[in-house]
Amino acid sequence: MGNVLFSIIWLIILIFIAFWVAGIAAGIYIIVLPFTVCIEALSGLADFLLSVVQFPKYCAQAMMEGRGFN
Repeated sequence: MGNVLFSIIWLIILIFIAFWVAGIAAGIYIIVLPFTVCIEALSGLADFLLSVVQFPKYCAQAMMEGRGFN
């Protein structure tokens, strides 16, 4: 088990930052994704938005492991 203090910090980040940022990114991702078929240059943006949508999962994993920020 990792550090409990880091777990609490990751929980705060998850609730107050990650959910909100991922929600906004998900909306943009849904709009951009169909256009990647026509405009190949948008595929990099779509990949980045997908990784932002997965940010809450990263926070939850770090919280469960008590991982630091390095």
